[in-house]
Amino acid sequence: MDTATADVITTGPWIDGEIQQSEHEELMLSPYDQRPVARVFQASAAQVETAIQGAVEAFAITRHSPAHERHRILSNIAHIIEREHETLAQGISAESGKPITAARGEVDRAVYVFDVAAEEAKRLGGELVGLDWLPGNEQREAQVRRVARGPVAGITPFNFPLNLVAHKVAPALAAGNPILIKPAPQAVLTAIHLGRILVEAGWPAKGVAVLPCANEQARPLITDDRIKLLTFTGSPTVGWWLKGIAGRKPVTLELGGNAGNIVCADSDIDYAVGRIAWGGFVNAGQACISVQRVYVEAAVYERFKQQLLDKVATLKFGDPALEETVVGPVINEAAADRIMASIESAVAAGAKVLIGGKRDGLVVAPTVVESDDESLAISRTEIFGPVIVLSAFNDFKQVVARVNDSDYGLQAGLFCRDMGRIHYAAEQLDVGGLNVNDVSTFRIDHMPYGGVKGSGFGREGLRYAIEEMTEMKLITFNYTVFNE
Repeated sequence: MDTATADVITTGPWIDGEIQQSEHEELMLSPYDQRPVARVFQASAAQVETAIQGAVEAFAITRHSPAHERHRILSNIAHIIEREHETLAQGISAESGKPITAARGEVDRAVYVFDVAAEEAKRLGGELVGLDWLPGNEQREAQVRRVARGPVAGITPFNFPLNLVAHKVAPALAAGNPILIKPAPQAVLTAIHLGRILVEAGWPAKGVAVLPCANEQARPLITDDRIKLLTFTGSPTVGWWLKGIAGRKPVTLELGGNAGNIVCADSDIDYAVGRIAWGGFVNAGQACISVQRVYVEAAVYERFKQQLLDKVATLKFGDPALEETVVGPVINEAAADRIMASIESAVAAGAKVLIGGKRDGLVVAPTVVESDDESLAISRTEIFGPVIVLSAFNDFKQVVARVNDSDYGLQAGLFCRDMGRIHYAAEQLDVGGLNVNDVSTFRIDHMPYGGVKGSGFGREGLRYAIEEMTEMKLITFNYTVFNE
């Protein structure tokens, strides 16, 4: 064993309430300084099969678990996450490079997710449907019940190692479904930690598995008919491919975006500047709803631009372990190379870097690029890095069309006081969510969250995800026999 990794955490697949070992392991490195973070055993094909079969067995228990029991377990999970708050935050920061203050905020959000899921577990019911609309059915009625689908597979990304896993796990448990998670290879530790918490909280050991593994070994999570729903957050290329091989099972996809944000001349410019700066650079821009394209009305464009540049110049970037750091590293060398190539390509095509545009290792400085060219990759693709593209507009209807001129449609932001414009944007923008007087990056975890076009389909947000993870069962009653 390399002496440099001798004292590094060793972990592996979480199956049936235990960490498993295997013949193959991977070394996880810190995105910031490339120091070893963990040695991770990778799940074998046999271990994935064991996890799937265990989930099938667990479903015989979880599908019949009463609401009060699911509420109790989910509440326990929230309490344990709170108890282990700092350990989780430090782990998130170490494995993903997220600044420690933001990592603590992510843990807070996960507590909230499980608290809300606990409440929703008690509300999972159905509805009565009157059948006496048709003469001759006066003595009939129907119930529509929401019932658990069965084992759920969740494939999660690196950018929110706890909270985006929580958004798969919490609704699955609230609905009574076992859950199998394949975490991103760069963000394994936190997912395994959460798996342990679930079992400690009282969820059946076979009802949760966390499976770090190669894509080949993970394939049964997508194709096996014993898995009743696949929920994926990640890149469009991978997401649409997974849908194509998933067979008959339902699939929910959250696939990112290149979020457009509009700032009108009548808005609170000081407020808009602060929110744009936060929304574009939080988590180093590695969020599906990160502010990417910013359109500012010409009458206030120069003022907005200068205030934004002044604000961005104050953002501390670098070591994620420091309390004052706002922008940490991107996840790996390939991401840093891709982001810089997009900036350089835009500059070659006539765009202007107003601030930033440089990197130190995997830390890309917060960057603002000025360009009206919508054809540039820096605007058309998902940059997924700390880069904002700034341009001016004169015609509101045209700028709405510019925002819509995208393969994506996740969320958008609009800063405006004119209700006519707000109504027009709400009607015309092709997005899953519009935040009025806030940035595209705004999200409260119980909101319905998801997109249209290339951003995927289906919704997260606890109640809405629970609906995806359950199905309707109709039961009709003929009461005439009781009158005989």
